[in-house]
Amino acid sequence: MKAAAFRSIGGPEVMEVMSFPDPQAGPGQVRVRVKTAGVQHYDCGLRSGWTPQGVVIQLPQIPGNEFAGIIDQVGEGVTGFQIGSEVLGFALMNCYAEYVVVGIDQIVNKPRSMTWEEAGGLTGNGQGAYIALKAIGVGPGDTVLINGAAGSLGAFAVQLAKEWGAKTVIGTASERNHDYLRSLGAVPLTYEEGLAERVRAIAPDGVDAAFDTAGGEGLRAAVDLVRAKERICTFFAYDLIEELGLRVVRGERSAARLAELVELHSKGKLHIHTRETFPLDRVGDAHRAIETRRGRGKIVLTLD
Repeated sequence: MKAAAFRSIGGPEVMEVMSFPDPQAGPGQVRVRVKTAGVQHYDCGLRSGWTPQGVVIQLPQIPGNEFAGIIDQVGEGVTGFQIGSEVLGFALMNCYAEYVVVGIDQIVNKPRSMTWEEAGGLTGNGQGAYIALKAIGVGPGDTVLINGAAGSLGAFAVQLAKEWGAKTVIGTASERNHDYLRSLGAVPLTYEEGLAERVRAIAPDGVDAAFDTAGGEGLRAAVDLVRAKERICTFFAYDLIEELGLRVVRGERSAARLAELVELHSKGKLHIHTRETFPLDRVGDAHRAIETRRGRGKIVLTLD
């Protein structure tokens, strides 16, 4: 099979298309012919030399931890899925490839109303936003600050906060993305200095919880605004967690949570904006695009 991988640690230029043996589905597993694969900062981190706890990098390494495609092989004992089933799912790595093998606890059925680009870009950031907002207890009546709200992770967080009853969602973003945030139900603000004062002008009764996806002034403003630090989390500025007295928030992805997100999309309550798509042989360009940390929505690789 063709797959995009890196033979050495480095920048986007180390990504290249290579040939690998076709993987085979074992007991309880399916093989998926991948049509789209989401691009995440997690993938770029692996390529740059970051090794998450419990992850083993074996060069050449295929990154990619979210995908959508069609099952073409079913292992022994599999129920609920069959050859030809259209699915989306997740894995820690190996999704930038023509085929990926996963357990049935890592996939859900793709509804016909969801495009392949949307399906390929839902799993990682959608579940990440869900985990973060649950950790900080976002619920009915809350005023929530989302720092970096126009990116894929932030946009999912805005929509979930509104769905779960937040009274006001304030989102920071570049001015060119303010109309987009309004369309999601957020009150937009720019990242500039004095952010805390501008947030107070919108929310004089205070901010109940904050989720940071961009670091910098936005995270420091959140610490200034939110009374209880356990209701603040960052998925970006990990280097500031100890300094600011915050806790590390982590969580495991699950098919049940993914199914809940898919259902919200099917009901028109979760919008997935695809910023740009790249063919597999332009994977380096896809990594360059996401590492600018500019623009709104999701970057997706296409394999057909």
